[in-house]
Amino acid sequence: MTTIRIELEEAQVAQLQEKAEELNLPSADAYVRQLVEQALDSENAEFERITDYLLTKNAELYRRLA
Repeated sequence: MTTIRIELEEAQVAQLQEKAEELNLPSADAYVRQLVEQALDSENAEFERITDYLLTKNAELYRRLA
């Protein structure tokens, strides 16, 4: 696993810790990791949705060009 370091204001760290506690997560680090995973999963799902749409929309064109 790779480590990424970011600089945050103390107030931001406090907010992250509060959110982690609200969600019963062990640390602010765990909360940030969860946010990153959700963002990446969301991006992948959106990409797949757009790809499916374009393939369906242009299926007849692709058939003619083949």
